Amino acid sequence: MYQINALNPKEEGHKARKRFGQNFLHDQRVIAKIVRSVNPRPGDNVVEIGPGLAALTSPLIGECDALTVVELDRDLAAGLPERVPHPERLTIVEADALKYDFSQLAMQERPLRVVGNLPYNISTPLLFHLLEFGDKVKDMHFMLQKEVVDRITAEPNTKEYGRLSVMIQYFCQPTFLFEVPAGAFNPPPKVTSAVFRLVPYKEKPIVAKDEKALSRLVSHVFTQRRKTLRNSLKGMLADDAFDKAGIDPMARPETLTLAQFVALSDQMVS
Repeated sequence: MYQINALNPKEEGHKARKRFGQNFLHDQRVIAKIVRSVNPRPGDNVVEIGPGLAALTSPLIGECDALTVVELDRDLAAGLPERVPHPERLTIVEADALKYDFSQLAMQERPLRVVGNLPYNISTPLLFHLLEFGDKVKDMHFMLQKEVVDRITAEPNTKEYGRLSVMIQYFCQPTFLFEVPAGAFNPPPKVTSAVFRLVPYKEKPIVAKDEKALSRLVSHVFTQRRKTLRNSLKGMLADDAFDKAGIDPMARPETLTLAQFVALSDQMVS
């Protein structure tokens, strides 16, 4: 059983800051479940984003011989060594994770294992920022609001399927792990949360000719998801692009698989 150092923000004298999107996890059962899902081992290169009051940091650092944390809040960063067992194993990086170069932490034989209760207000741009370092990452375990996790893991022909589904699944294999109720946090958020895993592909099963073109096409069609592809992409593709890609021009974007989106985007650069 993990020994959880689940601290109460009020007892610590630290008030959650809205501008940092802070909601502190305190439910010991949830924390233990997250640590079991990550399954850290000695020798792992574990990086935690947003350690907060060390509720997750403490059990993580007990299971591995080194842990790096990236924390934007200087007050929280300063107090971390006093809140964790084995502070000698802890490396603190005071930085904005949205701008931080995570490649600085990667080692050839020790790819990154990234963990975090991500601030909900920056979750999507932060995920795409982390994907830039995908070749240096073994896996990522995050907690976000459940509706975002549903979108990340969604399949075609569902209402949740969209840009986030297609682009995350292009780079990674996502897995929905479990839900987390609002009461597990202090202060409780107004939404249900969920924990999920992302495993970046070492070799992508589907490769676009131009990933930027793929991103532009996917973003464009999902801003007009009620339109047919022909109407939405008018002027962006040649008349015979749909035939060459083997795609029905009267289809709507939520019906296309990742492979079909790649086939269509390849027509933009062929």
